[in-house]
Amino acid sequence: MTVEVEVSEHLCCGDAIERDEWVDLTCTRWQDPDGRVHVFASYHASRIETRVRGRVVDIISVAEDGLTRPVLRVPSGRALRGLDEDDDGHLEAPWSGETIQDQGRTFVVTVRR
Repeated sequence: MTVEVEVSEHLCCGDAIERDEWVDLTCTRWQDPDGRVHVFASYHASRIETRVRGRVVDIISVAEDGLTRPVLRVPSGRALRGLDEDDDGHLEAPWSGETIQDQGRTFVVTVRR
């Protein structure tokens, strides 16, 4: 199951999401005009449509221009805003440890149930 995590939504109060960690995400669904269903992590939706529970097996950062890069983890919203003294909020490539400068606009998190 893939879950889209919008940076603008995550900045408020999202917890860190890490590869190989267990997650329990509250989500909403949206169907685009061609019938494809998208599942979005939601922290404020008045109507939660589904919960996605399982182990994170992949995380991709999607930039404004559509460029995708794998990342090790999605820092918490506090860390992304620079408000977490224990986490600088940087993105990191999963195998090389290379710092990724552009945080992107969306993270696509793959969860194995």
